[in-house]
Amino acid sequence: MEDKIIVELKNIKKSYDGETDVISDINLKIKKGEFVTLLGPSGCGKTTILRMIGGFEVPTGGEILLHGENIASLPPNERPVNTVFQKYALFPHMNVYENIAFGLKLKKLPKEEVSKKVKRALDVVDLEGFEKRKINTLSGGQQQRIAIARAIVNEPEILLLDEPLGALDYKMRREMQLELKLMHKELGITFIFVTHDQEEALTMSDRIVVLSRGHIQQVGRPEDIYGLPRNAFVADFIGESNIFHGKMSGYKTVEFLEDEFVCEDGYPAGTEVEVVIRPEGFTPCSYEEGKIKGEVISCVFKGTYYETTLLCQDKKSEVVVYSKKKAEVGKEIGLLVEPEDIHVMLYDTHKNHFVVEREGEMYDAYFSPSDARLSDDAEEGRVKGNIVSIIYKGDHYSYTVESEENLNYFVNDEYLWNTGDLVSIVIPEEKIEYNLLKEEA
Repeated sequence: MEDKIIVELKNIKKSYDGETDVISDINLKIKKGEFVTLLGPSGCGKTTILRMIGGFEVPTGGEILLHGENIASLPPNERPVNTVFQKYALFPHMNVYENIAFGLKLKKLPKEEVSKKVKRALDVVDLEGFEKRKINTLSGGQQQRIAIARAIVNEPEILLLDEPLGALDYKMRREMQLELKLMHKELGITFIFVTHDQEEALTMSDRIVVLSRGHIQQVGRPEDIYGLPRNAFVADFIGESNIFHGKMSGYKTVEFLEDEFVCEDGYPAGTEVEVVIRPEGFTPCSYEEGKIKGEVISCVFKGTYYETTLLCQDKKSEVVVYSKKKAEVGKEIGLLVEPEDIHVMLYDTHKNHFVVEREGEMYDAYFSPSDARLSDDAEEGRVKGNIVSIIYKGDHYSYTVESEENLNYFVNDEYLWNTGDLVSIVIPEEKIEYNLLKEEA
């Protein structure tokens, strides 16, 4: 029997100014009883999507289907959905029992039934006997549990959680991650969780939806999101990654860092690719044995492992390695990597485009990310804008620059800039490809 779909987002869009979409063509199916996490950096649209499912925002396009029925314009109180926010919004003048029972009393349920449901909710969040406690006597973790109890006491089909662990300290957050996973298993209802914390998403989720700038980048199980990222953004955002530019030398052999490696991903020889290796995928060895060789430029103890950074044999690429053994700074060592630890992705050439006038005629102009550089002189380049994304790729940084016209341009540069910097994109004339714009008939 096929898993039942409880929520489906179809071509969802959201714009606040009528022109620029903050959410663009989101399509997603969520199964009944799943724990799905919307994961991404600030401003990617994850909370906006959650609010649209909850009824607090109305999409400007597309459908939100609940059991196949479009509920996009239905108010929050008419949806079988409850939300837990980062700020728990508990009533300070009420005790624990009164806070949890608030929604049930609005429904005018019998007193005995209210008492039974509140007791059950407290059992689920492991706070039995707290009924008479005042809210201001509770710790942050306890308040968070009361907020969850108040949401689940109404027995919703779907529980929305908008970064509910964000206000907790690290240790409490780790404990509550496991508690939430156990609650989900016990309740059997659908959880849709929003976070920017990768560890949180990997720990709790059945599936993760990775978002960037209003678009879905990848949907999959935590193991696949981490081990088989679809693109450089996912590889860089989910945990630590080493990303290198390479080329397939055979169907399952790839060249990068001036050597050839066997891999498990097959592409035709000559295909340009990006190679992803997680820091734990390398095995340190002697300089002579190493397939990859380099000089240790830093070694930092992280509690359960050492984070070692090497400057590799090409003297341009840095490699980050996790190891249980400390490495001496300045020493030359080698690295080995197994085929299953080498993940190969197709290289996205995404040529940049702008329109320019030349000798009285209009042209489409194209340039490659590697043929341009960034400048802090806003008037030097042909395009100017702000840096909105940075991905380190071994021997260079890959930047996304959003122009004043809200268009994205991609530039590879060896120098480090900061997110938010105002820059211009300098392209040598000989690197620009011009195509005459034809007038429409």
